This record gives sequence, structure tokens and C-alpha cells, in this order.
Amino acid sequence: MEKVNYGESTDKRVGELEESVISINRCSKVVKGGRNFSFGALVVVGDKLGHVGYGYGKANEVSDAIKKGSEAAKKSLITIPLAGSTLPHAIEVKYRGSKVLLRPASEGTGLIAGGAMRSVLSLGGVKDVLAKSLGSSNPANVVKATIKAIQSLRSKDYIVSKRGLSSL
Repeated sequence: MEKVNYGESTDKRVGELEESVISINRCSKVVKGGRNFSFGALVVVGDKLGHVGYGYGKANEVSDAIKKGSEAAKKSLITIPLAGSTLPHAIEVKYRGSKVLLRPASEGTGLIAGGAMRSVLSLGGVKDVLAKSLGSSNPANVVKATIKAIQSLRSKDYIVSKRGLSSL
């Protein structure tokens, strides 16, 4: 799939991106004076027009971790090959312990997905889809499995051109 970089400050589309914090992890390190806490934030950004990305930021403050995660997500934007308001075909992808199943739905069905998958698909602009998360519910792995599934999708036009056909 085509990788889109919205990380440049001169790009006008940067302001159109919406972000969603999926999870915040607190980690503690025990030292002589007590405990030192650090935070990790999983952030998903998208323009609801077919572009979505995710990032993970770590810092000593929650707000800094979210900011770093957002910057990383803007650098990792990918394009979703939409077929109207849904996906071009069904797909099942496994990433480590998480397994996601994405199926196209007829118009008006809505976004039927849960947890981290819902955020990724809604920020990506998918309006009608049936999705199921199987296996591990670890938000980081579910997001990565969903992104991997989106990257594996192929549009009808792409398949036709790859096979050398005039049209289907």
C-alpha cells in the first residue's frame, strides 16, 4: 500500500487529522529514593478520509507520552483502499497473539467493531464493516493486527491492473 507522510509542518492536511488515545501504560522502577514512574501511550490518528496511522510514545509524563505517540502516528500513516464506505473484501490477519477478522458490510450497517479496532477503523473513514477481534485483547497487538489487515487489502482496480485484464 501507499505510505503517506503527513509529518511535514508545511503540509496543509496536518490540521485535519484527529487523534485517539487507545491506552496508557504506567511502568514503575524502584530506586533508592522510592519509585520512578514512566508512561507509554498508544495513539491512533486519522483523517476519516482513508488515512490512518498509529504510534507509541514513552515519557515520564502522560502528556509528553501522548505527544510523542501522536508524532510517531503521523509519520506512519497508510492509505485504506475503500470500496465506497466499506472494505473491498474480507480478510483475516494474525499478529502475535491477536487475530482480527474484517468483513465488508452493506451500506447503512455501521461500524460494528470493538475496542482498539473501532478507533482505527473509524479514524480511517470506514463507515460500514463487520469486525471481530479474536485471541489476545492486548490493545497494542490488536491495533497492529488491524493495521496489518488494512495493508493487506487490495482494491478491485489494483487486482485488475496486476492481472493485465481490461475490466471485470
